[in-house]
Amino acid sequence: MQGTEEKPAAYTPTDRTVPTRSAERAAYDKELVHAILDEGYVCHLGFVRDGAPVVLPTLYCRVGERLYAHGSTGSRPLRMTAAEDPGLPVCLTVTHVDGLVLARSAFHHSINYRSVVVHGIARQVTDPDERALALDALVDQVVPGRSADSRPANKKELAATAVIRIDLAEVSAKLRTGDANDEPEDLSLPHWTGVVPLRKGYEVPVPNGDLAPEIELPDYLAKLAEPTTETV
Repeated sequence: MQGTEEKPAAYTPTDRTVPTRSAERAAYDKELVHAILDEGYVCHLGFVRDGAPVVLPTLYCRVGERLYAHGSTGSRPLRMTAAEDPGLPVCLTVTHVDGLVLARSAFHHSINYRSVVVHGIARQVTDPDERALALDALVDQVVPGRSADSRPANKKELAATAVIRIDLAEVSAKLRTGDANDEPEDLSLPHWTGVVPLRKGYEVPVPNGDLAPEIELPDYLAKLAEPTTETV
C-alpha cells in the first residue's frame, strides 16, 4: 500500500552472525527464524561473569521481535540486567535436532538440525503490562493455552520474578538437512548409511494425586498426546 513502509523480511547479517564454517547453511529469513524459535521453549543463555563465560539453560518465548526469559530476582545474571544502560550483553541459542546422520566413515557422521543464534543486550522488564504479557507468553510457549487455565502470579510471586527482554536484531539461523556426505572412495564400503529421524512427542498427561476427580483433562493438554507421524 502506498505510504506504508514494509518491514524487512530478513535480518541483516553481521560479523557475529555469519559463520566461519559451513556458511552455506546460514539463513536470515525472519519467517524461518520465528518458526524455529516458536517450536521450542528451552534456550541456552550465554554471558560473561567475572571475566569467565557462563551458559545457563532457561525457558524463553517470542513476542513479535522480542524474546523474553525469566528467573529469580536473586539470580546474579538477572541482577546484571537491571541497569537500562548498558544492560547485559548476551548470546542466546535454540537448537532442534531432527535426525542422526550416519555415514560410512566416522568423520562424516553428523546431525540434521535447525538452530538460531541471537546476539543482543538483555534488559529487565519493569513495565507491569509488559511483564504480565511476557509471563503469560512464557507459560503458553511451553503449553499453548495454559496461561488462561492457571492462577496468575500474585504480588509476592511477581516480586520474586525477574523478566528480561532481548530484541531480535542481530540474528541468524543455521540448518543441516539431507543425507550423509561420504567421500567418493568410501561409497563401496559395506557399512549402513542414512538418517535416523527424531520425532518430538508427548506421553498422556498424568494428573496430580491430589487433583479433584471431577476435573477433566483440558482439550489443549489432550491434544499434546495425540499420535503424530510428523518428524520434527
